[in-house]
Amino acid sequence: MNRESNAHASMFGCNTYSYMRSHSAEACLARLADFGFQEFELMVHPGHLWPAELTAAQRSALRRMMQQRGLQLTALNMPNIDINVAGAAAEMRNYSLNLVSDTVRLAGELGARGVVIGPGKANPLFPAPAAELIGHFFAALDRLCPVAAASGTALWVENMPFAFLPAIGQLMDALKQYGNDAVRIVYDIANAHFIGEDFADGLKQCRARLALVHLSDTGRQIYRHDPVGLGTVPFAEVPLALHAAGYSARPMLEIVSRDPDRDIVASASKLALLDFAHPIASPIA
Repeated sequence: MNRESNAHASMFGCNTYSYMRSHSAEACLARLADFGFQEFELMVHPGHLWPAELTAAQRSALRRMMQQRGLQLTALNMPNIDINVAGAAAEMRNYSLNLVSDTVRLAGELGARGVVIGPGKANPLFPAPAAELIGHFFAALDRLCPVAAASGTALWVENMPFAFLPAIGQLMDALKQYGNDAVRIVYDIANAHFIGEDFADGLKQCRARLALVHLSDTGRQIYRHDPVGLGTVPFAEVPLALHAAGYSARPMLEIVSRDPDRDIVASASKLALLDFAHPIASPIA
């Protein structure tokens, strides 16, 4: 990679979704750091970064490697299609919460500021009543918030099209009802665009809780997290929307690609032409 590409990469954080089946977290971080990325969101996935597979020594070594290279670990995330904290079966909810709890503890040990979670999923053909789903979500927060506080990290809930609270207004209303200001928001631009939500308005709605912004491309017919330019997200409007919402940290590229070395770096270069400024402060922790 040339110096210009490295400079473009340094303007954005990078999620490791595209590498979770091919690289360990440590190897992935080293690779992306060589491309110029300095800030990361690590996916929690077997073979990449999985709590049950990591000894205390391995956790310490990974944190030490990031410190030595000057890398910032902003968040841990896990594919929320694999779990469901609002599932109908108590066994599924408990399984999911055990995994998320282990992830939250790992985040604290690695120095991540937050853990990205979803509010849970409803049966798309015959959904449970909203009150029941909200109850499961709040019960999950009751269990996870103390774990996050004890671990020195935080819970960041994301707007997800497949969740039972897909729109940011619904999610914000639920969190207001729950009443814990420590629970923050990850706002995903592609997720908002896919459901037809005005992301400029969405960002303003959640600005008081906004911890992180995800960027990728998608259309509105098939849900994707594509490289920039393959979907219909109007990226030229994103910098002004971030500024209007008071967001000044690096957006996080969450691009899923079979050729991530090419597509993630190319996406950063395309976005760099759109006046994405270097971060001047961290968002609300």
